[in-house]
Parts: sequence; C-alpha cells; structure tokens
Amino acid sequence: MGVLRKRVLFRVVLGFVAVVASLALIAALLGVWAVRSSFPTTDGELSLSELKSPVNVLRDEHGVAHVYADNTDDLFVAQGFTHAQDRFWEMDFRRHVTAGRTAELFGPDQVDTDVYLRTMGWRRVAEQEYELLSEETQGYLDAYAAGVNAWIEDNDGLAASLEYGLLGITADDYTVEPWTPTDSLAWLKAMAWDLGGNLQEETDRALLLANGLDRERIEELYPAYPTERHEPITDTDEHNGAEPEADLSPGPELPEEALDALEGLPAVHDAVPDLLGPSDSPDMGSNSWVVSGEHTDTGSPLLTNDPHLGASMPSTWYQMGLHCTELSEECPFDVSGFSFSGLPGVVIGQNESIAWGFTNLNPDVMDLYLERVEGDDYVVDGEERPLEIIEDTIKVSGGQDLDITIRSTHHGPILSTTAAGGNLREIGEDRAEGEDAPYAVSMRWTALQPGTTADSIFALNRARGWDDFRSAAAQFEVPAQNLVYADNEGNIGYQSPGLVPVRGKGDGRWPAPGWDSDYDWEEEYLPFDELPSVLNPESGIIVTANQAVVDEDYEHFLTTDWDYGYRSQRINDLLAEAVDDGPVTIEDMERVLMDSHHGAAVDITPHLLEVDVDGTTAEAQAELADWDHFNEPDSSGAAFYNATWRHLLPLLFDELGEMDMNSNSRGMYVVTGLLEDPDSPWWEGREVSGREEVLAAAMDEAAEELTELLGDDPSAWRWGDLHTLTATHESFGSSGIGPVEWLFNRGPVESPGGSSIVNATGWNATEGYGITTVPSMRMVVDLSDRDSSTWIHLTGNSGHAFHPNYDDQLQLWSEGTSLPWAVTEEAVREASTDDLTLTP
Repeated sequence: MGVLRKRVLFRVVLGFVAVVASLALIAALLGVWAVRSSFPTTDGELSLSELKSPVNVLRDEHGVAHVYADNTDDLFVAQGFTHAQDRFWEMDFRRHVTAGRTAELFGPDQVDTDVYLRTMGWRRVAEQEYELLSEETQGYLDAYAAGVNAWIEDNDGLAASLEYGLLGITADDYTVEPWTPTDSLAWLKAMAWDLGGNLQEETDRALLLANGLDRERIEELYPAYPTERHEPITDTDEHNGAEPEADLSPGPELPEEALDALEGLPAVHDAVPDLLGPSDSPDMGSNSWVVSGEHTDTGSPLLTNDPHLGASMPSTWYQMGLHCTELSEECPFDVSGFSFSGLPGVVIGQNESIAWGFTNLNPDVMDLYLERVEGDDYVVDGEERPLEIIEDTIKVSGGQDLDITIRSTHHGPILSTTAAGGNLREIGEDRAEGEDAPYAVSMRWTALQPGTTADSIFALNRARGWDDFRSAAAQFEVPAQNLVYADNEGNIGYQSPGLVPVRGKGDGRWPAPGWDSDYDWEEEYLPFDELPSVLNPESGIIVTANQAVVDEDYEHFLTTDWDYGYRSQRINDLLAEAVDDGPVTIEDMERVLMDSHHGAAVDITPHLLEVDVDGTTAEAQAELADWDHFNEPDSSGAAFYNATWRHLLPLLFDELGEMDMNSNSRGMYVVTGLLEDPDSPWWEGREVSGREEVLAAAMDEAAEELTELLGDDPSAWRWGDLHTLTATHESFGSSGIGPVEWLFNRGPVESPGGSSIVNATGWNATEGYGITTVPSMRMVVDLSDRDSSTWIHLTGNSGHAFHPNYDDQLQLWSEGTSLPWAVTEEAVREASTDDLTLTP
C-alpha cells in the first residue's frame, strides 16, 4: 500500500522569464570552457594549508580515489577535499534539504518541504549530536570539514559545477557557506528517514480504519510472516531461549474525530524528499550474504552486498579508500569501500582484517500519537502540559520569507503543523466555547534522539575482529540495520544493531492515544545484547534480504512489517545449490546478484493460465504459459505477467482508494492467499466481481496496454522495453524543462529483475514499469585476497555532468558487470591513472 508516489526527488520549477532566455543560457553552459571548468585537478600537485604532511590521492580510470596520509587529520582533510572536488553540488544540496532550506535554492514551490523538515528538526538533532561524540570522532569531522572548506575557498559559480550556473536563475544572490560537522551529521537523519521505519504502514492501517474498513479485513492485508516457507535470518534458539511476548495488540479504540487528523499525513511523504530513495517504497531494501570458507574455492569467506536505494544521478555512493601510510594506534585506517559524499569515513566495505555489509532491519521505530491540543497546551492523563514551541523563519528565493511555528509534545514534533499561507493541514483552529479540543498528530522516532551513529562508522572502519565489530555495531543507533561480517581468520557473523523501543501498552502498529501515558515508550531501549546475533552458524551461510530477522518464538517485538522473503529464500536456495555443486566462487556470488527469478509468479501464474480469455489476450496467455518465471529483458512472458499484475491490483483492492498494494512482497503474498480463496470479499469489486472475472479483466487490460505500447504481436513484447532506468539528477533532473534534464540525466538503460526479485530493480505499479529503486551498488569481498574482490555502483564517481566518470559505470551496472577492486597499495598504484599530491 502507499500514498501517491511523490516525485523522484524535486520537480524544480526554475521560473524562467522566457524560454528563449533559458535556452540561451543552456547553450552558453554547453561551451567547452563551461563544461570543463569545474572538472577537478586530479594529477600533479595542489597546496592545502590545512595539512600537516603531504597526502597522495590516487585515482583509477573510473575515478575511484584512494587517499594515503601519515596521520588521521590529514586523511580526513583529504577525504573532505576529494569529496568536494567530485560531488560538492550534491553535498550542498543535501545539506539544504536536511536543514529545511530548499526554498532558498528553488523558491516558493519548496516551502512545504522546508516546513516539514524544520518541524521534524533533523538539523536541530544533528547539532546536539556533535557534543555526544567521542573526541576522536569530533576531530575526524572537524578535519573533514576543513578539507571541504579548503575546496570551497577556491571554487564558486561555474568553477564549482554546472548546477551553480543554473542556480543563478532561481537564487541569483546565493553564496556557498562554509561546511560544518553538523552538515555531515544531518545526512545521517536523511539516511534514517529513508531506511528507518514503518510510518507508511502505520498510517495506512489507521486511514483504512478511519475510512470504514473493519480491523479484520485490514489485518488480512498484513498477514503473519511465512516462516515455514521463507527462512528468517536467525533461529531463536541461536541467541536466546526466553518466552515470546504476548500476541499482537489489536490497537486502541480511538475517537473517529481523532482519526480524521491522520488524513493530512500523506502530505508528509509527498513533501519530504527522498535522498536515498522513495521512503514509502516496498523496494527500499537490500541483499547481503556471507559464505564461510568451508564452502568456497579459496577456503576463506566471501561476503556480498547490494543496497537497494533510489535510482539517482549521481549514484548515492562514492567509491574510495582511506589509508594510513603506516598503520598504528594513532593512525589505524586501511579501509576501502563505499562512502557518502558529505560524510567522512567508509560506510560499507573492507579493511585489512574484516569486511561488512548492511541491509535494512526495519524494526518499528516510529510511532504516531494522536494528541488532544488545547491552545498552547496538550492533554496527558487528564492534565494539561505546555507544548514546546519554536518560532522559525523560512527564507524563500524569489518570494516572501515565511514565519512558522513548530510545536512538539513529549512524544515528538506535531507533523500536522500549519504553515501560515501554505497548503498544509490546519490544526488547532480557534474553537467556540464548549467545543471539543482539536486533535493533532505527533511522531516519536528514534532518529529524533541525538545519538552516536557517527562514532560507529569510524569504529567499523578500524575494527580488527568480531569483538571490535560488535562494539562498533553497538554504537550504530539509527537506522537499525542487519550487519553481516567476515574476517581473514575465517569467521562469519551477523549482528542487528539499532535502537528498538520498548513500549508500555500497544505494539506500535496503530496510532496511539497521546493523552494516555500507558502508551508511552519506556525510558530504556531494547538492550543490545538481546538483539539477534550469530557467529559461525553451522550452515556456514548467512543471508539477509529484509526478511524476518527472527521467528515467532523470539522474546521481543521488533516489527511485523518485514519484507515477505521471496528474495531471501531465493538467495538461500541458490546458495544451497552452489554449495552442493561446490566449491563456491566469486562468479557464483555475482550470478546470484543478477538473478531475476520471480518467486511469487510461480504461485500466481497457474491461476492466470486457467482463465478463459480470447483474442490478443489469449495469445499473450500462451506466452505466459511458456514463461520460465525469469524477468529477463527479452521475455514476452515477463512483460505480460507484470502488466497483468499492474492492472490486477486496483481491480482486486478497489476498496483501498488511493492507497494501493503496489508491486511489493506483501502484496504478492496477500494475492497468493486470496487466489486460494475465491469466496473472499476482496474479489467483490465495484466494476467486476468474482476471481475468474477479475483475473480476466486484469489480463485484458494488460493486453490492451501492451498492444498500445509494444505492438499487437505478444510474442514480440519485451520486458526490457518496459522496464528501463533513466538515472535522474536529484535536483535538476525532473525540472520539466527538456534541455535542462538532458544536461544532467542519463539513460535509459534496460535491466532484468523487478520488485521482490534478487536483482531488485523496483518499479511502482501505480505509475508504470520504469525502474525507481535499484541495487545501488554491488560488491563481493574475497577475504583470501582483498584485490580479488569486485564492485560497481550505479552511475560513476564524478558528480560533474559530461565528466568521463559521470556515467561510465551505468551501462556496466545494467549488464551486471563488475569492476576489479584494487585494495592493497601495490594494486592501487598499479591501477592508478592519476596521482595528485596535496602539500601543506
């Protein structure tokens, strides 16, 4: 289910005075000087007064940077400088988003976005986090900021990037501000928002209830995870033997007028941008797995990861290495992997001793509370408490600045805040005497508590074994993740870190009455030592793909909103086959990463083949009969199946209105169950009723659509003609102005795969077949020989349009090709094409 999908990131309205003027500017920007003026210097020598000693930055033909420094300060100064060289517009844009300052760049259309982001207070929390971090981490953040600022001092306008040339149209007085550690920390809040909770599911459940659907039918849309079919990540008896908690809460009874306050919540999802990907998308997940040396050709573990994030240009990731020229206690870094521009350190990767990967755990860490608001107070246990009130001002380029009032309860910010003059939901209106107090919606979220996740990143980077790794994971508070592990001693492991709330009443699946303190969270979170953890399982294999972490016997409540396990079980099955055929190789891992088998279709297709249809639909049905259930680009069966699925959902779930089941694993699992129950009321539609009739109608609509799109010969239909990716620039790529989009967007490229498939090229069934979420990178780490590892990410390391490394990985990614990963200094120097020396 979900709300109408919001724009890929922003639909930037540039507000040109005249089309002719805009085209003239673009023509000027396309001049050779304009294009090349922002390309970074990557060879020779540059002076940076912030350094203590010379630093080498080596780049290979794909622009992958490896930094070599004598001390940690210089290492992170150079990382900040290098990130800024290649990606500063991305960094600057991101910090404006996380601070709720996009209207300063793009004008009045972004005011709603800024209101919600100021209300949630990502930036305010980040400012508080700095003081909680270790002195070492503060020093790394400070050094990184110094490196970014060294670059800023010598670069502005077109010399910084093409984007700043265009920005002059909407913000002609814009001046780049110095970078601060808070800018880096605020990015972690965006990461937590896109990866961190089930707010959409909780909202949808409540809105369905408010719109008259009874709880029993709503629960049918959220069935229990099928542990008997799809293996959880861990076995309960591996990590605890305690009794499980009580059954799920049916949810509190709430006044109807209180539920009405929830109607405005979809506006939050519409307004808040997706910096990692659509946060309401079921395809925001990841795959990771690790195979122990007992099964591999080298006798050492192989570790694989491919985070599924939004399809953006440039890619979410920046590949690099951070190396102390001599490892010591004072300079302990020899790490290589995937970093975020704007954030020091490496997020996913390997060092000389260990490797690690992430997937989304997605426990329930967001709760909605309905609050009774009385003026500047709210009610708890029959008594009034004062709201926390913050006055703020949003600056608007090309428009009037806007004063806003941000209100919070002890649960968290009130999301239904009114922006004066804006279009956001009104709450707290003046009441006539005797009227009931209006209701508002607040949000409790673990990420709005200052924490130590930044400490964890650096601790992971310098971890030398399992104990170090777990200590680092214990500091990784938000977003809660699945961490897989392998080391050069042959150990493999799994750890789930993150803050998981312990509730009083309720389980967080439904909005709670904020006026009853029994529904508040306990002061302490679930202890880290009680979170699932496994070292060297007997199977020699650990698979995490957003499936249930634990079975129903686990003693604590994490969530019920798991991915339903089609991807994870397919990976488990493929790895079991590889072990049987053994030994397992890197090539085996890469084949699994590109697997396009559609597990849910195996159950659903037979029902489609039993339906009586005629004409073109019957010809398409014959293609479906021959389909092998792989979503490959040349497959006509895949094209027709996915089109049928797209048209089946609104026919089957017409009661849901704008909320939809979409192309996710939960929808697939629910539909599979309903196909075995032809008498279910879900088959009673407004336009067509009965299981066979609904299936036939969906197939007819699919055949009609594909005839229009691909011609009238079903045997010539191709999934690859429908399922394509255009890597869209995160700020200017959806401007609606063709020449501007041409400057920055790249593609389309076709790709195998789809939703709830191992090669998780996700698409939104309400919008079409285009790829919206992707395996944002793919890596396989060989613990026997670090330089035998492979990696790739979506687009390229450079953020400069028309730079050779802007999109040089895109076609390779679409084909499933990986690049060799040089890790040791000898291999890095052999692969390097550019050698930049930064001198004090």
